[in-house]
Amino acid sequence: MGHKAIPHVSVNYARTGRSKKSNELGMRAMQERAYEKRGEQYLLIKSPPASGKSRALMFVALDKLHNQGLKQAIIVVPEKSIGASFNDEPLTQFGFWADWQVEPKWNLCNAPGEDGGKVNSVKAFLASDDKVLVCTHATLRFAVDRFGVAAFDHRLIAVDEFHHVSANPDNKLGAHLGQFIARDKVHIVAMTGSYFRGDAEAVLSPTDESRFESVTYTYYEQLNGYEYLKTLDIGYYFYSGAYSDEILSVLDPNEKTIIHIPNVNSRESSKDKIKEVEHIIEELGHWKGVDSETGFHRVETSAGKILKIADLVDDDASKRDKVSAALRLPEAKENRDHVDIIIALGMAKEGFDWIWCEHALTVGYRSSLTEIIQIIGRATRDAKGKTHARFTNLIAEPDAEEEAVVDAVNDTLKAIAASLLMEQVLAPRFNFTPKNSQNGPIEGYDYGENGYDPKASNVGFDESSGQFQIEIKGLVEPKSSEAKRICEEDLNEVITAFVQDKTALERGLFDKEIVPEELTQVRMGKIVKDKFPELDEEDQEAVRQHAIAALNLTQKAKELVSAGDDAVTSGNTALIDGVRKFAMDVRDLDIDLIDRINPFSEAYAILAKAMNEERLKQVAAVIATKRINLTLEEARELARRALKFKQERGRLPALMAPDPWEKRMAEGIAFLQKKTMEATNG
Repeated sequence: MGHKAIPHVSVNYARTGRSKKSNELGMRAMQERAYEKRGEQYLLIKSPPASGKSRALMFVALDKLHNQGLKQAIIVVPEKSIGASFNDEPLTQFGFWADWQVEPKWNLCNAPGEDGGKVNSVKAFLASDDKVLVCTHATLRFAVDRFGVAAFDHRLIAVDEFHHVSANPDNKLGAHLGQFIARDKVHIVAMTGSYFRGDAEAVLSPTDESRFESVTYTYYEQLNGYEYLKTLDIGYYFYSGAYSDEILSVLDPNEKTIIHIPNVNSRESSKDKIKEVEHIIEELGHWKGVDSETGFHRVETSAGKILKIADLVDDDASKRDKVSAALRLPEAKENRDHVDIIIALGMAKEGFDWIWCEHALTVGYRSSLTEIIQIIGRATRDAKGKTHARFTNLIAEPDAEEEAVVDAVNDTLKAIAASLLMEQVLAPRFNFTPKNSQNGPIEGYDYGENGYDPKASNVGFDESSGQFQIEIKGLVEPKSSEAKRICEEDLNEVITAFVQDKTALERGLFDKEIVPEELTQVRMGKIVKDKFPELDEEDQEAVRQHAIAALNLTQKAKELVSAGDDAVTSGNTALIDGVRKFAMDVRDLDIDLIDRINPFSEAYAILAKAMNEERLKQVAAVIATKRINLTLEEARELARRALKFKQERGRLPALMAPDPWEKRMAEGIAFLQKKTMEATNG
C-alpha cells in the first residue's frame, strides 16, 4: 500500500550535544539547574521525558539527607515498573560526593502483594535508621490514611509523575499533599514530564502552588541539546472504514514503532482488540511463529525482512509478562534490532524507555493532553543513528451518516487542539518586553544579520537557553510576582485552556465572519479571568497579551515555514527565522496587530489538506448548527473593551464602523442596552 502524505508540523533541532554533557559532579544541564535549588523546601521540576529527572532527584535528596537535616526520603511513583528508575546508582564514579543506595527491602515496587498490603512496611521504614524508601502513589495514600501526616515530619516526599495529582477533593494524593503543605514539616520535590497540570483540573490550589520553586527545562532545550535526533514531526491522519485496513498508509515497517491501538470504548475500536492486533500483523506480512525466548511474533514482510513484533495487548498474563520481561532486557537498550514494533493499548506510555523508537503511532483521539505528551515522549529519546522521530494520530473521519457525528467532530477538534499545543511545547521559550526608546540589545541574544535596530521591534534569540526576547509595542507588563511567574513559566497552561475551549476552536476554524479580536481578546480574556481570578484587571490583561502573542507568533512562523518562504530556512532555525521574518515584515510589532490574527487559521489550512472537501463541509455544517450569536457574558466583555476604546479615542465604537472589531464592540453595547430595556419593561 502506498504511503500517504500526513499533514504535520516539523520541528528541527541543532544537535548541540549540550543536554547530554555532564559537569564535574556528573550532572547534566537540567540536573545542575535542579541542584542549584536544592535548598528549597518545595521544589517543582518540569522537564521532558529522558532529561534525567530521576537522577536529578537523587542529587537533591542526598543533599537534603546529608546537609539539610532531613531524616529520610520517600520516593513515590504512579506504578511499580517506574520504581526501577530509582535503583542504586554509583554517582561517585561520575564525580558526585555520595552514591545513591536503596536497601532492596525498601524498594516496595519490587515487593510482592497489593499496594495496600505494604503499609506495614512503610511503618517499619519510618521507625528504622535507613534513608530511602521507594513505593507507589497508592501505597503512600494508604500509609497517610493509616498513620496521619505527622508520622512523616522532617522527611522528604518526592512525587514522580506529579501530573497524577489533582486539587480535586476526590483525589486523595492531592488532598494529602495539601495537608503536608499546611503542616509545613516536610520537604516536597515534585517532578513531571508533562506541561499540563492535570489537564482540566489544577494539581494544587493556587495558594499551595505559589509555595513551590519551579525548575523548568523545556522540550526545546532538551531536544536541541541531543547528539543524534534532528527532526520531530507531529501529525494527524484521517481515515474512513477500519483503521487496521489503512494502517500501512502511515506505518513504515522499516521504522521502529510503538502502535497504541484504540480503547475498546472509542469510536475507532472494532470492540475486539485481539483481532485488531492479528489484523495489523497480517497487514505487515506472513506470520512465522513466536520466538520461544522473548515471546515476540516473527513476521516476514513482502521485502523479505523478518520483523520482531511485541504484543502487549494480549490479556494472557503469562504471554504478556514474558514479552514485558523481554522488553526490559539490557539488549532492548543496547541493540537496535532487539525488537521492531511494539503494539500496546494501556501500556508502553509513561516511564516506558525504548530509546530506538522512531514513530509513536496512536489510533483514536486521547482525551488527555498529558497522555499525548507521554506517548510522544516515547519517540523523543536520543539514540545513535536515530535522526528523525514522529508522532502520528490516526483519527476516524467524521461521517454525516453516523449517529455519533457530533462526537466525531469533537474528536477532530480535540486532535487539532493537541497539535496546536504540541507546537507550542516544542517551540523555544518566549520572553516579551514592551518596545520603548530605553531598550537595547541583551547580551547573549542574536538579533539577526542586521543586529539590533533601536527604531524597530527586535527579535533576539539565545541559542544556549532556547529563548526568544521579543519587543512588542503597547504590551502590558505584569506587575505582581504571580503574574510575572505566569508570564515566565506558565503561558502554555493558558494556551492549553484556550485551544481546548470548544467555542474558540469551532469559531476560529469554521466561522468565516469571525472577528479575530473576539477570540484573542474576548475568549482569551475570559479564560485568563476564570483561571486567575486573584489577579487584578491589569495583570489579567498582561497574561492575556503574553499568551496570545506566544500562540500567534508560533502560528505565523509556522505559516511562513509551510509556505516555503525563501527567508525562512528548513534547517534547525526555521521557526526562529519565521518569527524574525514576521516581525521584520510588519516593522512595528504591536499588540493590536497580534490581536488581529486568528490563532486557528493555519490549523484550518492543515486540516483542509488532511480531510477531503466533502467531509470538511460536513464538519463545518455540524458546527454551524450550534452557533450562538452572542452571549450576555461576551456582550459584557465587549462593552468593557468598548470603554477602553472610548478612553483611547474619546468616543464609543460605532455600529456602522468599517472596522469589524469596532463594529463588534458596538454590537456588544447594543445587545446589553436591549437586554436592559427588556428587563425594565418586564
